[in-house]
Amino acid sequence: MIRARRVRIVATLGPASSTRERIKELHAAGADVFRINMSHADHPLMRELVGFIRDVEREIGSPITILADLQGPKLRVGKFENDKVELVNGARFVFDSDTTPGTVDRVHLPHPEILRALKPGHRLLLDDGKISLKITEVHEDRAEATVIQGGPLSNRKGVSCPDTLLPVGALTPKDRSDLDAVLDADVDWVALSFIQRPEDLAEVRKVARGRAALLSKIEKPQAIERLDEIIEMSDALMVARGDLGVEMPLESVPGLQKRITRAARRAGKPVVVATQMLESMISSPVPTRAEVSDVATAVFEGADAVMLSAESAAGDFPVEAVATMDRVAQQVEKDANYEGILLAQRTEPESTGADALAAAARQIAETLNVAATVCYTTSGGTALRVSRERPQKPILVLSPRAKTARRLGIAWGLHNVVVDETTNLEQLIALAGATMVNEGLGKTGERIVVIAGLPLHTPGVTNFLQLAFVRSQDER
Repeated sequence: MIRARRVRIVATLGPASSTRERIKELHAAGADVFRINMSHADHPLMRELVGFIRDVEREIGSPITILADLQGPKLRVGKFENDKVELVNGARFVFDSDTTPGTVDRVHLPHPEILRALKPGHRLLLDDGKISLKITEVHEDRAEATVIQGGPLSNRKGVSCPDTLLPVGALTPKDRSDLDAVLDADVDWVALSFIQRPEDLAEVRKVARGRAALLSKIEKPQAIERLDEIIEMSDALMVARGDLGVEMPLESVPGLQKRITRAARRAGKPVVVATQMLESMISSPVPTRAEVSDVATAVFEGADAVMLSAESAAGDFPVEAVATMDRVAQQVEKDANYEGILLAQRTEPESTGADALAAAARQIAETLNVAATVCYTTSGGTALRVSRERPQKPILVLSPRAKTARRLGIAWGLHNVVVDETTNLEQLIALAGATMVNEGLGKTGERIVVIAGLPLHTPGVTNFLQLAFVRSQDER
């Protein structure tokens, strides 16, 4: 299925979209990647959803990408005597290790690692940032704070520590169990929550052993401080604007979105913009004008993908939400300013053979007005370098590995096709032309740019570029 746009759409599955029929509808409406949120899906449900997606994949004959999103650490306060208290501005409040129910003066904080890491002057944000406190004193078993912004606080509300580097990894025991399960189910991407430092990815890489690519969700101020290192260790990034907007000033999030998006693009790593993109469509069949503008901004910035969360998982109009995002993206990519904005953001290729050839392929394709650039890849590296260039012409990706074709479904502009292995260049050129015709991307006599690595099927090598013609069956 050829999309009429180059940015990808990620749709989260949930109660509103957990049947095979609905997944097929969502894909037809424009969903390229399906996200399974392990905060809400148990292992049997996850395996069932993977099975449904693969059923749809076989039916349509095109690879579909599956992203499993691990929950990560969930930091919460304990319970209160009467289930709820009212915190008043300027009041003293204590977080401690006492497991007895809390009062208006104190509450149990069942995370000793937080108590150990807090320092005077650090902020604690409760209930998605609605309540703010500043730490004044720290002791071994408690931390005293002053209420800066009060309000009602009830049992088990979330805790955020924007100023504190917590001595915890990104994987909880639940995450380790979920990671084993999603790898066994053969998902394509694993999203990691609560990333603070590049070391947080090391443990997951040891477990994954290349069976899935790793996407780092940028949602902590500490991750922003070490963004370049985290990008280097990651296969892709997500701008997780919901949590980022809790732990950092809301007004800083748009600028951070641009910074993260452009940094990922420079590195040639796919980047997904997520959270509240069409939030009103949870209960409305049409979005607000501001939401349409929000989606359009992410597309104009050259993001690889935009994501729906509750809109497709639990909303009343999941298919309509995907279709709306699809229409907005298509319209942006037709806009007269779109190509110019992408051109202005383009950076010089890195000093590698793969980047040099990808840049050359883009320039040749645009100068000679060829039908497409065709990448033959086993690992996916060649295609990602071409995608990084954001060429005006289509990109057809041929891979003998279904796993590679599926992983590439998250990257900008790639039309991925699983093909039989080729043994020589003549077969490759013929295969490229035939697939162009079969996929409706070109016709006999048109020119294409073919880029690959020699010897064929050698991962990580991009050293071949050729200008070729699409030939008819008789000519071959």
